[in-house]
Amino acid sequence: MLFTLRSKAVFQETSRYILLFNLLFADTVQLLQSQVMFLLSAAQVVLLYTECCVLTALITLSHLISPLTLVVMCLERYIAVCYPLRHAAIVTIRNTRVAICVIWAIGSLNFITKLTLMLKDNFKDLQHMMMKDFCGKDSLLLDLVSKIYDKASTYFLFALAGVSVTFSYVGIIIAAKSASTDKASAKRARKTLLLHLLQLGLTMSSTVHSSLLAFLSKNLERVFAINIQILLYICVIITPKCLSSLIYGLRDHTIRPVLMLHLSCRCRVLTVISTNTRV
Repeated sequence: MLFTLRSKAVFQETSRYILLFNLLFADTVQLLQSQVMFLLSAAQVVLLYTECCVLTALITLSHLISPLTLVVMCLERYIAVCYPLRHAAIVTIRNTRVAICVIWAIGSLNFITKLTLMLKDNFKDLQHMMMKDFCGKDSLLLDLVSKIYDKASTYFLFALAGVSVTFSYVGIIIAAKSASTDKASAKRARKTLLLHLLQLGLTMSSTVHSSLLAFLSKNLERVFAINIQILLYICVIITPKCLSSLIYGLRDHTIRPVLMLHLSCRCRVLTVISTNTRV
């Protein structure tokens, strides 16, 4: 999908596809980071406290980008349906890039704040301290201030994203009843926002992932707890990241033919080579 969104000029000159690229990039980075953390845990690699802090804070950075980008994408669909005549003036390439810069600036500020809270006690002593437990957020947020900030930022993000998506969805429903609104466009936008709402719910449910794992490890047998952990990882971490590609890769009439062409490129090359060989 990332390659597809950089293969045609129309994808690089349309705001919704630029936002989609940003969303997919953040999701890809987060999946890569989670896989690195898993491999480190599976290999029983003991990290320094500072190394674990940096890795955990980087995960929170990419985790914040996805819901904020979803909010902007939903607002873009709201403007496209409810204010079609002003859409071209409001949703420009420049404004889209500014919005993406603001999103990453907020994520970077959150990253710096969390990293500062994790290392605020005594950085010189922490430089050589080894982790006694697995590297994770729950192992680092030990004081009350860190825990309050983590919960407050998470709840605020969830409330902001939920209100924005719901507002956009309700606005599109109301606009769909107007005679001047394109019914087909409003219907597609409504379905897209519903999928984004599901995606947002699954994304934000990852905030309780660590707590669920801690509860399961204490109350269930090890083998059963590991199976539940794998299921939770697929449902809570993997599935929301795949929804973006499914929503746009299969439903979008502009992306789908290009994506399918790239996915079948190898088979087509082999077919051409085989045909030339026979000739």
